[in-house]
Amino acid sequence: TNKTLVAPYSVRPVGTAPKADVHTTETPLHLAFSSYAFDPAGRKVLVTRRALGKKTWPGVWTNTCCGHPGPGEGLQDAMVRRIGQELGLTPEDVELALPEFAYTARMADGTMENEFCPVFRVIVDADPEPDPAEVAEWAWVDWADLVVVAERAPRLISPWAALQIPQLSRLSRG
Repeated sequence: TNKTLVAPYSVRPVGTAPKADVHTTETPLHLAFSSYAFDPAGRKVLVTRRALGKKTWPGVWTNTCCGHPGPGEGLQDAMVRRIGQELGLTPEDVELALPEFAYTARMADGTMENEFCPVFRVIVDADPEPDPAEVAEWAWVDWADLVVVAERAPRLISPWAALQIPQLSRLSRG
């Protein structure tokens, strides 16, 4: 799978690269997405623990699903595809909640994330059937509790989720 690389301070693609070659200690800025799947009532959110074989942040609790579009693939299409592949779910009521989100984060071994990563909120009405190569565990949690974790104990979740959750929370209050 290839990832779309983007020029700094823009979202214009400048090329593609094999996924396996992108996340290094010198990761170029590239296009990704994150998604948060809520129950139909909008109170519980599906969180996942990344599989232990993942290159970045293995075994870490995070948002519902993350991924990268393929060359020429629309971001929303990629998000729907990955939720289906990773969790066996079909998202409904798709909302692009944080269209300008971007972040960098570095693991203890130096591996770096450097992503322009718009964030989606979606509704799902079933429990996941996860691909064990992607997801080690999953849980439905109260959104309000997850907001508290992100604000008070951000090291318990992925660095991107720790940044995204407070921003999503502010949107829902505003």
